[in-house]
Amino acid sequence: MISFSSVLTAILTLMAGIGVFLVACQMMSTHLEAVSSKRLKQLFSKTGKSKWLGVGIGTVGTAAIQSSGAVTVMVIGFVNVGILSLAQAATIIYGANIGTTVTAQLVALGMFGKNSISTTIIFAAFAGIGAFMTLFSKRNITKQVGGILTGFGMLFVGLSMMANAMDEFAALDAVKQFLANINNAVLLVLVGAILTAIIQSSSVMTSIAITMVVSGLVTLDQGIYLTMGSNIGSCVVAIIAGVTSGTSAKRTAMIHLIFNIMGVAIFMLIGFLLRVTTGNEWTFGILFDRMFPSAPQIQLAMFHTIFNISTMLVAMPLTNALVNLACRIVKESPEEKSDEPHLRYLNEQMLSTPVVAIRQLKAEIENMAELAIQNFQRSIHIITTMDYSEVEQFRKTEILLNYLNKELVDYSVKLSGKSLNSFDQRYLITTIRTVSDLERIGDYAENIVEYADALKGQNAKFSDDAVVEIKKMEQLIVDLYNEIMLAYHKLDHEALERANMIEDSIDDYTDQMEQNHIERLVRGVCTPSVGAEYLSLAQNSERVADHLTNVGKTILNL
Repeated sequence: MISFSSVLTAILTLMAGIGVFLVACQMMSTHLEAVSSKRLKQLFSKTGKSKWLGVGIGTVGTAAIQSSGAVTVMVIGFVNVGILSLAQAATIIYGANIGTTVTAQLVALGMFGKNSISTTIIFAAFAGIGAFMTLFSKRNITKQVGGILTGFGMLFVGLSMMANAMDEFAALDAVKQFLANINNAVLLVLVGAILTAIIQSSSVMTSIAITMVVSGLVTLDQGIYLTMGSNIGSCVVAIIAGVTSGTSAKRTAMIHLIFNIMGVAIFMLIGFLLRVTTGNEWTFGILFDRMFPSAPQIQLAMFHTIFNISTMLVAMPLTNALVNLACRIVKESPEEKSDEPHLRYLNEQMLSTPVVAIRQLKAEIENMAELAIQNFQRSIHIITTMDYSEVEQFRKTEILLNYLNKELVDYSVKLSGKSLNSFDQRYLITTIRTVSDLERIGDYAENIVEYADALKGQNAKFSDDAVVEIKKMEQLIVDLYNEIMLAYHKLDHEALERANMIEDSIDDYTDQMEQNHIERLVRGVCTPSVGAEYLSLAQNSERVADHLTNVGKTILNL
């Protein structure tokens, strides 16, 4: 007779184990990202035309931060920015699937030695070591390492609880009989996919499958098909990130889904042919039991690894075909052609991977800077030529600059609550001031267009000499912008020094413009009313230069 208390205890223990395991994965991923974010950025920036390099980067990146979901979101972000092509993104996703098998191998390793001191207990002890490091150390890097060790130890605490729950279930004949009747491969894959989609972690699902196999609750073959299903369910994170992003991001998520479905379909076909041609004498379970005898945890972990490596090898020559298929399935979104203001490189999903969000935030700020200088140049064109053909685009860009100012400040505030390394923390502190400086450039450009409106109302215009001077000022500011953005993007202090020299020249030239204006007034070449607009324009231009210089100076804090 089944004891209700036994079933309830087993269920609650399993839920607790899953909860601890998930928190441990999140803790490890967060602290590993914070410690290795700069190296991860460098790693992803090296992705070139080599498909194998992409696979290697995906594998190493996922193994480094213990989260294929985080790497996939990174890839989606980089595709949005244009850093990666869809083909490059596909190869990194292949590698991410291989990298995620590291967790399963760790879990398998932790389930040895039950007759003495088990490796689970040894590894779980790292939670205490890490907690002491986090609590009593004052150095940020030591705290981060402590967080990694705490997460690593908690991983095995959760694993131990899940294993105990499976032992409880295994002692219940009714539960074993129920699970034994689920032999349909398609149904097992579906169950694995649904459970993974719910908990949003293929690592947890694979670990549950390993504990079920070790406890005898399910056969190795059942565990294998549940693990296959977890690969499909793991696509949920990418799909969620893709839905809130652009067309390229959606296509990247679709490539991820197609890749995993393809792998499962191939192995299910192989499994079917094995059973049919050998009369059930050979199955994946029997094959891996012969390969790794008396170690069911290793058997399932190794299947998981071989499955992902084999799928990658099949997909590599088909990468371009997968990209084309994804492009046919996901058509270009009409919303992307909309003129409504929107963030180009950021979305809410990226907050879950701060290493990506920081890089994307920087891309948004650089894009905002380009929009600001474009509007400044439009304003100069309008006031020197009285040609208003671009005024509509000017107005739209000004609205977009105001929108970006608000949204990027809000995003920076949200990001400030995340776990970041010291460099990214210092960078984040500078962003609100930088965004404000860029928005002010847009305001000064708007002022200049208003001066043009005033001249138009008077049916007046600047003299040829004044126009030449204004165009020279414009060129100086464009040169300043180019040096400032080089300094900002690459943390190039030499470029900042050149920018400071140009800014000094702009200050001197502003004084020269005022002196030349007085001379023109004396000669009667310029009227006082037109001269007032000219002086205001010169002063506004100088302030544009000041705000650009402020943007460049932020690198001194980094």
